Amino acid sequence: MVLELAILHIRSGQSSEFEKAFASAQNIIASMPGYLSHELQHCVEQADKYLLLVRWQTLADHEQGFRGSREYQQWKQLLHHFYDPFPMVEHFERVNF
Repeated sequence: MVLELAILHIRSGQSSEFEKAFASAQNIIASMPGYLSHELQHCVEQADKYLLLVRWQTLADHEQGFRGSREYQQWKQLLHHFYDPFPMVEHFERVNF
């Protein structure tokens, strides 16, 4: 399992519109092969900041599968205009002890 982490900075005053758009967009990502789960969290200290966590079976499911799909174009159209700056996305794996 790979955890995708993105910190989303939303243009000032557009958080409500972003949340409405995300409510639609989440159905897109949830339908993708290799998708496991996701959560969107709102920052307590900064009104226009969010944390997006998406769990994928593999890195390729996100990088090649989702980002290379027609559905990703819909995702971009719904959400990318809200970001300022564009988010840096990182991927993590669990450390087993």
